Formats: sequence, C-alpha cells, structure tokens
Amino acid sequence: QVQLVESGGGLVQAGGSLRLSCEASEIIFSLAAMSWHRQAPGRQRELVAAITRGRDTTYADSVKGRFAISRDNGKDTVYLQMNSLKPEDTAVYYCSARPIASVTDYWGQGTQVTVSS
Repeated sequence: QVQLVESGGGLVQAGGSLRLSCEASEIIFSLAAMSWHRQAPGRQRELVAAITRGRDTTYADSVKGRFAISRDNGKDTVYLQMNSLKPEDTAVYYCSARPIASVTDYWGQGTQVTVSS
C-alpha cells in the first residue's frame, strides 16, 4: 500500500515562507506523478502544484511565482517551497501520488498551514 507522509506545515506570518515535504513509500517514486493540493474550511480541495516524472511542473494561478514544487528521487520525496505567503494560503495541504500506469491517486494525511495577517 502506497504511503505518503507530509511534514513542514505550521503557523507563519504573511510574507513568510514554509517548505512542505512529502515522503513516499511502497511506490516506484521516480516513475510517479506527484502533486500538492489544499483544502480550506468550507471550500473544495484544489490543485496547488504538480510535477511529472519528467519534472514538468504545473501551478495554480493563485500561487504562480510564489510556490515551487520539486522532487528528489533519491529520497522518494516531493517538496513544496512556499514564499510570500498570504492569509488566503491558509489550508490543509495534501500530497498526492499517481503511480505509473495507474488511475488511482494516493493521498497523505495532510499538514496544516496557517498564515496570519
């Protein structure tokens, strides 16, 4: 069973930075598409950033130029560097993995990010 463990969330002031990490296990990580999503209270979960096994990246318009997704295949870990954080970035952030040749998305337990104004 694929397991994803997020870390790095917390409380930060507006304008600050955080780096989220997501370590994967029971998966051929280098061949998986990885992504970060977030869900704020009362809102639907939304895609924040994604990275393919070829390291092509996609970002939500709301985070372009502020967030950066990257992956370290040697550590089976995907990162989300978040800079210039805004109160509207407050949400639970989830890591997701889609193994190669699979239609199933696996999810981590989420990590809370709170940005104070």
